[in-house]
Amino acid sequence: MATTFENKASILADLWITYDKDENFADFMEYNDLGLPLAYSIANGIIEASDKAIGFVEEAFALLLSGLEQEDTGFETLDQLLSQE
Repeated sequence: MATTFENKASILADLWITYDKDENFADFMEYNDLGLPLAYSIANGIIEASDKAIGFVEEAFALLLSGLEQEDTGFETLDQLLSQE
């Protein structure tokens, strides 16, 4: 089972807010300087997801999984994803 788009946006939003100053995520935050705020805005109902916004969020989530060396097993929260390391 893959992570739903809503959960991807929520996980990335949580990561962006919680780990924005964490040196371990510095390169990830810098590279995803558009995808993360888009994910936050979508997750919090500030904007509706357009096709372009969905692309940025999907890319950011795929990069997060790759960086953590995780397979997408249907994550629901950031804590769940990070506890799989």
